[in-house]
Amino acid sequence: MKKTWLVIQREYLTRVKRRSFLITTLIVPIIIIGFYAAIIAISISGSTSSQKIALIDDGHLFNGQVDKAKDDLSQYAFIQGETEDSFKSKYKTLGYSAFLYVPKINIDAPYGIRIHSQSALSLSDKGKIESTVNRAIEDKRLASAQIDPAKYKAINADVSIENTIDSENGEKKAVAGVAYAVSFGGGILIYMILLIYGMMVMRGVMEEKVNRIAEVIVSSVKPFQLMLGKIIGIGAVGLTQFSIWIVLMILLQALVPLLFPGMFHQVTANPAVAQAGQTGQPNMMIVVAEGLKSLPIGLILFCFVFYFLGGYLIYASMFAAIGSAVSEDQQEAQQLTFPIMMPIILAFVIMTKAVNDPNSGLAIFGSLFPLTSPIVMMGRIAYSPPAWQIILSMAFLILGFLFFTWLTAKIYRTGILMYGKKITWKEMIKWAFRKG
Repeated sequence: MKKTWLVIQREYLTRVKRRSFLITTLIVPIIIIGFYAAIIAISISGSTSSQKIALIDDGHLFNGQVDKAKDDLSQYAFIQGETEDSFKSKYKTLGYSAFLYVPKINIDAPYGIRIHSQSALSLSDKGKIESTVNRAIEDKRLASAQIDPAKYKAINADVSIENTIDSENGEKKAVAGVAYAVSFGGGILIYMILLIYGMMVMRGVMEEKVNRIAEVIVSSVKPFQLMLGKIIGIGAVGLTQFSIWIVLMILLQALVPLLFPGMFHQVTANPAVAQAGQTGQPNMMIVVAEGLKSLPIGLILFCFVFYFLGGYLIYASMFAAIGSAVSEDQQEAQQLTFPIMMPIILAFVIMTKAVNDPNSGLAIFGSLFPLTSPIVMMGRIAYSPPAWQIILSMAFLILGFLFFTWLTAKIYRTGILMYGKKITWKEMIKWAFRKG
């Protein structure tokens, strides 16, 4: 155990003291908070672009009045005494950015409506104009059916159902979007961890083998102790980095209102937010806060750490075995790592389904199978799966770690001292199940 601890110390300290580790650890939270602040600033800024649009209404669709969407800042001007062809060459010089032509149409099959513009319209602007036209067509159809459009709009329902969670601590308001974001974010974070730190273990083993350092170390340390020390040491680097990221992100998030006071003043001063308050609908920041309160944050954080460690230990042992079997040939390493990466990719695919249907058979299987559970269970955990499934998933993950560590250690002790031979999966399997 003492020798394993020395290997852990060496792996941990050599990586933590690197300048690249310090730079990455400090820059990543700043970039994330920067994106976070930018998203808030963009979301509350709203649309400020307005354009003048000429309107030739030969089909009398609008009857001299345009009912625009609330977010449409365009100014529509009705043009009289012009045709589509005659006005093509005039609207640019008259200061219009576009002009909408409505021919005489059949209201049941309204074909032939065109918009002329100086350049291609953006999807947003085109969508707003189409919404305006569709609203006018709907009003015409209602009128032809002798239905008052005003009464129809008053009758038409747009209900948002509130999801209340009945917990032991009382009622909590659930927000599906927040649960989805937390589940998907946790799953994709574990996915990235397994790939990044697993490859880091493989490269570390390959470097020591190529530089013949492993031969010296193995003379005083058993191969299993060396592999275990390397895996735990690099895993401790990952935990240290994530712990620092969490602390820095909390501190930076607290500083955002102080660094950008004008932006947060806009949240309450923004017309869209004010309008949301008048209609009784809370703004997005309040909704997110309520959604986070409804989630089992303590359980989510515990499971994240547990599945990070369990998933990392399983896959790091397999990546270490691959690193011990290859030398300098990067292409050979990529070929051998492909079967290991397939379960990780499969887990990610299952997780994308699990966040939408957390109680499906595929989601339950993926959260119990040790090679996919670290990613898939993080996609389900925000939806409070049954306790027996969580316990069983953790038990299977621990058993999976013990099995794969035992298996890959037998590959590692043979491959770490073998040079000059191209290794195949068939040969590594023979090493793993060879007696003695």
